[in-house]
Amino acid sequence: MLEISPIPAFSDNYIWMIRQPGATGVVLVDPGSSKPVLKKLTQLGLTLDAILITHHHSDHIGGVTGLLQVYPGIPVYGPANENISVLSHTLTEGDQVSLDTLGVSFQVLDVPGHTRGHIAYYGEGVLFCGDTLFACGCGRLFEGTPQQMEDSLSKIAALPPDTRIYCAHEYTLDNIGFAKWVEPDNPDLLQRDEVDMAKQEQGIPTVPSLLELELKTNPFLRYRVPAVKQAAEKYAGHTLSNDAEVFGALREWKDREYD
Repeated sequence: MLEISPIPAFSDNYIWMIRQPGATGVVLVDPGSSKPVLKKLTQLGLTLDAILITHHHSDHIGGVTGLLQVYPGIPVYGPANENISVLSHTLTEGDQVSLDTLGVSFQVLDVPGHTRGHIAYYGEGVLFCGDTLFACGCGRLFEGTPQQMEDSLSKIAALPPDTRIYCAHEYTLDNIGFAKWVEPDNPDLLQRDEVDMAKQEQGIPTVPSLLELELKTNPFLRYRVPAVKQAAEKYAGHTLSNDAEVFGALREWKDREYD
């Protein structure tokens, strides 16, 4: 099984470091800063063999140039539909990324919405989804439409329920707060609140999470649940005729009244 650990960056980012147990070569996902990465690699006696990028925002790619200065020539994979100058390999839906240092391959998924060309990496029972899906939340629609994001989240929701979700930020408790606005009586959500609150009080990351738990508690994956749809319609003040409208109302509600 892959060994995946977070390298904290900025105030709430996670740079994911992937390796085989006992191996010295690692792969990084979304290194927004080089300094904490280089410190961690030095501490553990590891070397960087490849980088995976999900989208173009600076807190996800800002460290790549500095890392390439130390590890020149390593492959940098990322979305073909975004302008990221540091990429050596561009990817779209259906591509496979074979990482020899890990002995595994990841399937590429197009998941636009947060940005126009956002991608995710799926394989070995894990999903690296950047800012598309968060623990109990989802990314803001900076460049995409509600329909695009709803399609992307539906694609993720169709993965096996035991998929481990590696998102890029520690937003979970804040996201749970909004989810409780939407479904205040959801017992799974209330239990999650207690569990994740306890983790944070102990300084333990709340991610990864299981897709099964997201399907039980995340309002942005539960827009077809009657109680969630009713809450969205109450906020919107009118009937919502399709899934994208329900999702869009939930996203607008969080943006305008919660965040």
